[in-house]
Amino acid sequence: MFYLFFLLFILLCFALLFSVMKTGAFKNWAKIFRIAVVIVTTGVFTYYFITKSLSNFLEDSLTVQLVNKLPFPLDFYIVKVTDDNQYKTQHLGSIRSNFYRIEYLDMDHSDEFWVAGYMGKKNLAYFSQHSVPNKNMDQIIEVNNYIIQSAKLSSKAKTLIDEMKLENIKTSVWITLDLLLLYLNFALLFRRAKTKKIPS
Repeated sequence: MFYLFFLLFILLCFALLFSVMKTGAFKNWAKIFRIAVVIVTTGVFTYYFITKSLSNFLEDSLTVQLVNKLPFPLDFYIVKVTDDNQYKTQHLGSIRSNFYRIEYLDMDHSDEFWVAGYMGKKNLAYFSQHSVPNKNMDQIIEVNNYIIQSAKLSSKAKTLIDEMKLENIKTSVWITLDLLLLYLNFALLFRRAKTKKIPS
């Protein structure tokens, strides 16, 4: 996602620069490029925000219900280990005491996942490793105590989670810049179109 929004940033910058071309043979091509960039960027953000707002339910997925039985809220993450030893990190969010969160995991190419819980931003207070022998049987995980099942795996999980956090920060920065440039490009296109309708 980071590279997609960075590419949109470059395109929007070029579109903004092309807005100063008011005369010459390149004028029409510049306007077509600007309109195309605005349409494509609007489509990407529409798709992105819709997918983020919809339910993350997956057909034939493993349902994991995570219950926080501890007296304090924890910020939970799931790390899925794929068959080719790749890792996919997901943020479940903060779960208050005696509340639960449901996550749907696509386990087609995986039979193991880890659960990590943070108290605060950097204090890893819980880590557990879970195998999935039967992918048709949903799992209920109750967090009853502060435990780190494996120091080695929890260290790996912390590294993966930190990388995901950094990636999310970079992505959010580029999204903010893209939205600002999209607004400027849209405003310039709309203003020019409105100005042409006014008789001299």
